[in-house]
Amino acid sequence: MPTVEIIEHAPAPELATAWLQDAIDEAAGRGGGQVRVPAGTHRTGALRLRSGIDLHLEAGAVLQFVPEPELYPAVEARWEGAVGTVHSPCLYAHGATDVAITGFGTLDGGGAAWWDTFLHRRGELAHPRPTLIGLHECERVTIRDVALRNSPAWTVHPALCDDVTITNVRISNPADSPNTDGIDPESCRNVRISDCHIDVGDDCIAIKAGTERTPSRVASENIVITGCTMVRGHGGVVIGSEMSGGVRNVVISNCVFQGTDRGIRVKTRRDRGGTVEDVRVTNIVMDDVLCPITVNPFYFCGPDGKDPHVGDRSMRPVDAGTPQIRGLHLAHLTARNVHASAGHLYGLPEAPLADLSIHDLTVSFAAEPRAASPEMASGVEPRTRSGIELGFVRGGELSRVRVSGADAEAVTATACEDLELDVRGSDERHR
Repeated sequence: MPTVEIIEHAPAPELATAWLQDAIDEAAGRGGGQVRVPAGTHRTGALRLRSGIDLHLEAGAVLQFVPEPELYPAVEARWEGAVGTVHSPCLYAHGATDVAITGFGTLDGGGAAWWDTFLHRRGELAHPRPTLIGLHECERVTIRDVALRNSPAWTVHPALCDDVTITNVRISNPADSPNTDGIDPESCRNVRISDCHIDVGDDCIAIKAGTERTPSRVASENIVITGCTMVRGHGGVVIGSEMSGGVRNVVISNCVFQGTDRGIRVKTRRDRGGTVEDVRVTNIVMDDVLCPITVNPFYFCGPDGKDPHVGDRSMRPVDAGTPQIRGLHLAHLTARNVHASAGHLYGLPEAPLADLSIHDLTVSFAAEPRAASPEMASGVEPRTRSGIELGFVRGGELSRVRVSGADAEAVTATACEDLELDVRGSDERHR
């Protein structure tokens, strides 16, 4: 039986940081065990988890993270694809093994004050905002059953971790909260995300692998996402834009996206490098999305994202910074009340999107669609009821694809090779 450390109700100081951290450290010193947080609201600053610790929040327990920067000391960690000094995550672990956050309690990141500073008073923060849960270079990680809300920035950020399980987690951040992604595994191996409900102000799940500014190139690989509902957010499941280390062996299945800007989304740009390959998507239902499927290697992200060559649609030399996207296979998807486009999938002229298949896709448009850009790239203007737009694809097959209500062609293919289409809708046009 593991050691069990129970934090009892007791007269507590205004902040519970010290006795919470003492309980974690004491249990870790005895070889690990479960640290239980009882019902009630416990105001705290950043806490550091240790190897062998299961931080268990009992039903009714709330860890309320107080939004005062001095309570989140500086640590070295990855943030948006670069290694630098950041405010400590609210719950933080580095180099730990067998770390768990469980129970039916709640982590509240107190995000409103951080968002206000980010949007209006950025100079007041010495370092980037804390994530709610940041686990770096850890092995055998479990996050189960907890509710996560009001994250200052990304909500769950495992980076350089191996063997990560995230299940039955509820994430809620306001729709207008900046950069409050739901779950962002970065350069992680063997990740399982299941049965989660995610409602956030940015991407719901974003698989990342560092940028050109990341010293080491470590892939994200062997990732399974299943049984999740995703509401609002900029994307349902997103790959990128940080993908310099590569992303491979990804399976996404049995999910519902409602009100997300995009559904399945791959985004990157020239100079970022890396390869996205062997991605399988099946059994997805989407409702009220701008565009259900996008692949965009012209995404204007990062400090150099506005350089003219990023959005240039002419062929450029292939080098180590040229991103490669191949082996993307999608089947059994339904998207209703679509606004902008039925699909927007492009490769680069010098590195075409290779080995693409879409089977059994049904798309219908909203009765009163709102004009929007299907993707964020130079020259991609807002539109409504556009069909599937393909560009710079080499080796692709669309079968049993139905697009209802497009204003023009069901499929437009530009500079594509070896493309097979079985599409119901308006006549296809190729140029």
